[in-house]
Amino acid sequence: MDFLHRHIEALIFCSQEPLPVADIQRCLSEMFDAEIPVDQLENALQDISEKYRGDDFAFSLEKIGGGYLFLTKPAYQSSISILLKHQSQRRLSSAQLETLSIIAYKQPITKSEMEQIRGVNCDYSVQKLLEKELIAIKGKSDTVGKPLLYGTSQKFMDYFGINDLKDLPQPKDFAEEENQIGNQTD
Repeated sequence: MDFLHRHIEALIFCSQEPLPVADIQRCLSEMFDAEIPVDQLENALQDISEKYRGDDFAFSLEKIGGGYLFLTKPAYQSSISILLKHQSQRRLSSAQLETLSIIAYKQPITKSEMEQIRGVNCDYSVQKLLEKELIAIKGKSDTVGKPLLYGTSQKFMDYFGINDLKDLPQPKDFAEEENQIGNQTD
């Protein structure tokens, strides 16, 4: 079944987003005109993952964002960071990050609700986040004026490497340490 491995590798390689097992199965079933069992695909994915885990490759197969994607290994971070520095237009500003976090935790949310939380106009940040496809319009609110509702997109999940919104850090994860400067102790 080595040919199956190569077909799976090719599908994942050409995908720009994490490729779910269901999509791999659908493509291969159509190609071979036969149903490919999910457990056979998962075994093949595990074999492929093991193959690329070795030092002979600069990348590995990772499960991320609900699917599989080839990612560069951490050892090559410095050379990649130079490339990313040149592509810095993708970087999020503090205002965009603040707005994105509000959307992620409060979704679905209207722009006026975001502005109430941030205390400033969010038009520019929302527009940039829409352009970068990190957020999406999820519908309209039932309130007066029917404002648009915003939520995070699948690209958001991929960008931050999470599989589910439940993976977002919870407020308890940001608890203050005891005896910080400025805090009174009993």
